[in-house]
Amino acid sequence: MESIHILLVEDNEGDILLTSEAVEEGKILNKLSVVRDGKEAIDFLDKKGSFAEANTPDLVLLDVNLPKINGHEVLKYIKQHKDLKTIPVIMLTTSSSQEDIDSSYRNYANCYITKPIEVEDFMAAVNQIEEFWVNLVKLPSK
Repeated sequence: MESIHILLVEDNEGDILLTSEAVEEGKILNKLSVVRDGKEAIDFLDKKGSFAEANTPDLVLLDVNLPKINGHEVLKYIKQHKDLKTIPVIMLTTSSSQEDIDSSYRNYANCYITKPIEVEDFMAAVNQIEEFWVNLVKLPSK
């Protein structure tokens, strides 16, 4: 199995730490880049400013409730951009709102996962994401 580059778009420091730990504990050494708001996510994907040297990710873990530009707008941007639209986007959020779920799928999210509250369950969810998207799924070439 090849390693992949994951972009985590998350503003909650605790969730960033847990996700980082779960990815590090995985069976495969994956690269994890972290941005903390929607504007940074778009700048990262467009390789603007301090992200000029950033590599395009293979997978995006995207929170819905973000500062500056929300996750739905970031998702729309990714899926409407010809060079980014094939990147799988997983909505990983605390929101269980049906409106958020429906909006995410209308804008071509690849899946929607509500973050578990318990630490062990959260770690297990991230490990399952990694297991599925790294070991099972064939990702598009860059």
